[in-house]
Amino acid sequence: MLRRSGVACFALVALAGCQGCAKVEAPPGGPPDTAPPQILAVQPESGAVVPQIKGDMVIKFDEVIDEMAGGPGGAGGLANHVLLSPVAGDVKVKWARSEIHVRPNEGWKPGRIYRLELRPGIADLRRNVLKEGRVIVFSTGPAIPHGQLTGTVVQWVEQRPAADGLVLAAPIPDTVPYRTMADSAGHFHIDALPPGRYQIYGVIDLNKNGERERREPYDSTIVRFDSTVDAVLWTFVHDTAGPRVRTAEHVDSITLRLTFTQALNPANRVDTSQVRVLALPDSTPVAIAAVLNPVDYDSLVARERAAADSARARQDTTRRPAPAAAPGPPPAPPSQPPAARIVPGGPAPNAQGDTTAFRALLRRRPVPIDRVMIRLSKPLAPGAKYLVRARGVSNLNGATGDGQAVVAVPKPPSPPRDTTSRKP
Repeated sequence: MLRRSGVACFALVALAGCQGCAKVEAPPGGPPDTAPPQILAVQPESGAVVPQIKGDMVIKFDEVIDEMAGGPGGAGGLANHVLLSPVAGDVKVKWARSEIHVRPNEGWKPGRIYRLELRPGIADLRRNVLKEGRVIVFSTGPAIPHGQLTGTVVQWVEQRPAADGLVLAAPIPDTVPYRTMADSAGHFHIDALPPGRYQIYGVIDLNKNGERERREPYDSTIVRFDSTVDAVLWTFVHDTAGPRVRTAEHVDSITLRLTFTQALNPANRVDTSQVRVLALPDSTPVAIAAVLNPVDYDSLVARERAAADSARARQDTTRRPAPAAAPGPPPAPPSQPPAARIVPGGPAPNAQGDTTAFRALLRRRPVPIDRVMIRLSKPLAPGAKYLVRARGVSNLNGATGDGQAVVAVPKPPSPPRDTTSRKP
């Protein structure tokens, strides 16, 4: 009992001593820190000529940045926000608290113009995100050039901007490209390019590895410039196998819809020489009046309906006198221009200029389609089946394919049975 009391007294004395020595402070005041990290210095500086660069390129911030920024994996997350070019192979991106260290695995090559692009998304430990990027250009030999490559990356089939589309610009005959990413409106800009001929690629980088893969949608062109050039890249999947018939559907008594597995080449329109309709089971040929794309078909149907309505109106006016015209409603106020349709992943809602310009850009090329409408010379037989064949139909990169499908024409509904005349 005495031993426990002694221990308790010693603990109380020690606690009192610690409380006497400790300095108790109130929590820090002031507003919370909501400012994103800012770049304090870059080594080498942008615009510098460093023939004998050694070690890492260093980007220093004014506070500790989050090493997990951009996703799990530490420096792998930061690497998603760093584009260094032109380099062959991987780039090492290391986190060092308030610094990012960058170096190509192949080392710094003499006589190159290097371009490092910091993408938006780098964050501090409070999750304040840097929303604007920055570009640093330096040389290991020649003077910094002033060539500029600008343009737009379009998802041609989807008819929308290629937001975050990868852009590769490889000088010819070299194959090591400069890299950048398109913004939300599909626009891109690479400055400080040496003049010459370039192979330009716009890529929908599905696996986010910064490279062009075989199955990824892309487009390419060759340009030559001394100072500035603008390019438009219409991306699509380059499939070496041609389009096949996916489905054949009944639309009305004289119309069938044929859907393919790929978008078709608008420059090579499907015509009656490429499509056959056979009545089953004896494969009797059925005469085809026209093969139309959906837009032309809709226009034709609208004209036919308007003509039919006009003919009915003329018949009605000849049968009975027209009623006196009732006073009409007051004139409506002038309508407001329709709001711009916002494309998912495209320009921001307030980017009216970008939206208008992009719509004008889309009008330069026809819209790719994956279906055609078949108009027949005679009505289809209700309840019958037909075989539809297509041959030599080409996709967007010119590969051709064949295919066929069977369509069943539905029977008209049976009239309801009259049960009122039955006797009990």
